[in-house]
Amino acid sequence: MRWARFRRGGHVGYGQLEGDSLKIYSGDIFDGAAPTGQTVKLGEVELLTPCDPSKMICLWNNFHALAAKLEVPEPPEPLWFLKAPSAFTAPGTTIHRPASYDGPVVYEGELGIVIGKACREISEDEAADHIFGYTCVNDVTAAKVIQKDPTFAQWARAKSYDGFGAFGPVIATDLDPMTLSIRTVLNGDERQNYPVADMIFPPHRLVSLLSRDMTLLPGDVVACGTSLGVGSMKQPENEGTISIEGIGELTNSYLNE
Repeated sequence: MRWARFRRGGHVGYGQLEGDSLKIYSGDIFDGAAPTGQTVKLGEVELLTPCDPSKMICLWNNFHALAAKLEVPEPPEPLWFLKAPSAFTAPGTTIHRPASYDGPVVYEGELGIVIGKACREISEDEAADHIFGYTCVNDVTAAKVIQKDPTFAQWARAKSYDGFGAFGPVIATDLDPMTLSIRTVLNGDERQNYPVADMIFPPHRLVSLLSRDMTLLPGDVVACGTSLGVGSMKQPENEGTISIEGIGELTNSYLNE
């Protein structure tokens, strides 16, 4: 199933994506949503982020290939930061360079894990029961901000400007994440194409380990980190697409204003 969240006539709801139509459901997809029998065309609705997370947990240095290229040691436990909910943005929106920032803005195509049931201190074997599905993420970054102050690495600030947490277009269920690959296309050119199987901490292990640090809530998103091919969006106007087979394409515009 591929679940979308939408707005239509002032109403926000969930639907299952089937071709160019949405099969409408009532209720919360994380708590027993039921089909209404209604169907609408995608062109009749505004797609929102496919869920409304309390937080997005983002990984750094979670791929063997990138760690090797950067010549940094692979971490013994997940290295993560939080992205502010005000940064979240839906497919199709335009992301603007922050007025207070004049450095490079970087794309990072990633797999997102969507939590379906609250979990705390769960085992790796239990993780599958707490994962609802998967989505596409663009972890947009104001790269120069991270090390702007040599006394304090500003990961959350660099990653939390408005629009810097794009994800969607849907949450796909019943996928084996270890068979997936993440592809990033910027202005028509492929920039990233890497396998989930290269993760240092794969999805089920990652959710288990993160649940030891904090309670994960339904709708929370774990951005699994990125791999080779990260780069900046240099044109005055840019279009970036993160695509994952079985999930879909997350496309946004980026303006360097």
